[in-house]
Amino acid sequence: MRERFDRLDLNLLRVLVAIDRSRSVTEAGRILSLSQPATSNALARLRVAFDDPLFVRAPGGLAPTPLAERLAPAAARQLEALELALSEPAVFDPARSNAEWRLSLSDLGEIVFLSRIAAAVLGQAPSTRLSNAAVPAARIADALARREVDLAIGILNPKLRGIRSALLFRESYVALGGPDSPAAWRTRAGFSGVSLVVTSPTATFHQGIEQSLVRQKLGDRIAIRARHYAAIPDLVRNAPVVAIVPEMFAHMACERQPLASWPVPIKLPVFDIRMVWHEATERDAAQRWLRQRVLELFRGRRGGPA
Repeated sequence: MRERFDRLDLNLLRVLVAIDRSRSVTEAGRILSLSQPATSNALARLRVAFDDPLFVRAPGGLAPTPLAERLAPAAARQLEALELALSEPAVFDPARSNAEWRLSLSDLGEIVFLSRIAAAVLGQAPSTRLSNAAVPAARIADALARREVDLAIGILNPKLRGIRSALLFRESYVALGGPDSPAAWRTRAGFSGVSLVVTSPTATFHQGIEQSLVRQKLGDRIAIRARHYAAIPDLVRNAPVVAIVPEMFAHMACERQPLASWPVPIKLPVFDIRMVWHEATERDAAQRWLRQRVLELFRGRRGGPA
């Protein structure tokens, strides 16, 4: 194995890691800005160097061999460590920057975070651009490692390899209804008979609220499962239903429409809202500037507007 390492072109390790993450030669080439033939050639050289196929065809893409399962994570760690070592802090001038910031926010995140981030960022860095990739929570770590996104905000797992995080605030859920919602709906008995609305977006979110309702024997009261939070205000204004929504969203909705919000008369979990990023960007001056703007806007906020 030592002789194999001495003969190995270390640039090939980037190809090994990219194929392991994407499970596709074509996609790995796109990540590395290589042509498909060049990426295939690199894989062929890796196979010769290690005397192992490394990746074999399988349903849904390529599957790693046992040797590749050992090599790829180790190579990824060493490449990330090298990138960190070579990343010297640089001066970032927001007034002159034309960076494109790539965020991952759910549809709820777009409603409560994006406009404030845009105002703060573009106010100081007017030539930069913002885009939201809305990466599903299960893919956040991979998307950050592949630089598909710079940071993500939401109910996210901070204990993933290569991920750094900062707690922004803790979010409670409240009831949101129409302006004429009966006072009885604010009691445990009345709430048990009302038709409920919950949301099920896919990005940066988990299903803790619906699970809590089921545990409290209110699962059968869920009348509507909406895909997007944007639909909630019109639903509760026009139908005799109550939505279970984050407190920050409820405040915003009540500011824009004649709606009513009140504490849910049952016990629901409180969620940590985090900003996460990849450790490889920890010292990057531009990335640090962006993260600082987010911290200034949201760290320690409760449900009310900033």
